[in-house]
Amino acid sequence: MSASLITQRADPPMSLPIVYHPDHFTPLPAEHRFPMGKFAALYDVLVRDGVATVDQFHCPQPAAPALIALAHDPAYVDAYLTGTLEARAMRRIGFPWSAALARRTCTALGSSVLAAELALQHGLACSTAGGTHHAFYDHGSGFCIFNDLAVTARAMLRQGRARRVLIVDLDVHQGDGTAAILAGDPAIFTFSMHCGANFPFRKQVSDLDVELPVGMEDDAYLAVLAAHLPGVLSQQRPDLVLYDAGVDPHRDDLLGKLALSDAGLLRRDRYVIDACLAAGAAVACVIGGGYARDIPALARRHSLVHRAASEVWAARGM
Repeated sequence: MSASLITQRADPPMSLPIVYHPDHFTPLPAEHRFPMGKFAALYDVLVRDGVATVDQFHCPQPAAPALIALAHDPAYVDAYLTGTLEARAMRRIGFPWSAALARRTCTALGSSVLAAELALQHGLACSTAGGTHHAFYDHGSGFCIFNDLAVTARAMLRQGRARRVLIVDLDVHQGDGTAAILAGDPAIFTFSMHCGANFPFRKQVSDLDVELPVGMEDDAYLAVLAAHLPGVLSQQRPDLVLYDAGVDPHRDDLLGKLALSDAGLLRRDRYVIDACLAAGAAVACVIGGGYARDIPALARRHSLVHRAASEVWAARGM
């Protein structure tokens, strides 16, 4: 990675700020079903396809334990980071422990925090990781160790950078950990739109949950989204939107049960970003879930949110 990629700049960006770190990728055992290779491939796709140039990338600092503890039990944070979490809890997460994965987890969380900071400075920013919405206060689940959405929302409020935060979670799976951690927090509104007949099978209660039927396609999906998002924005008036742009609603996703196309996901991302900006909110995007054996195709699918954000950035003259 070139030096220009890891330098944070004080001058206003001419193009969309994107957060990336090589530690987003950490090798897993060859037989593991989580597609970790998508994180390295996503950076390559963004640069190769001309979606971004290296001077658009900002490098995060790993999140410190005190920051993570804004949304998590300090004892759980310490146990995970030191490799002393019991085996049963690790099985629930779904990853084998390693020092490299612990470092990767903190770095990816730091990426979401930096994306939010950049969004509040410039109006819009994207991470190339994040969306670990199945992590709860005192345990992880479903490939999610720490909840970057909950930590980032609380960090922006604690630091006085935002007064109200809206989390728009369009991953195919409900953001159950996010809902549980942030339940009752008057400054954060959680909106999850997901397939009802999918993991997690024991749902939590978000501020707004919209359950979708199996097999829903582009137009029907976008109509449901358009029926809910404007009202949430007008009622909540957030300073910051954290947008989980999971691509697992795609028809080819291994763990999704919806039927969106690439074009449908791109339309979705454009719509969300533009609607939130039009409502006066800064928008920080994270990539969320996506599962496929074809890593290049999956990485390109994840790049759709960066393409959409770049298009909106240019159209609005940001």
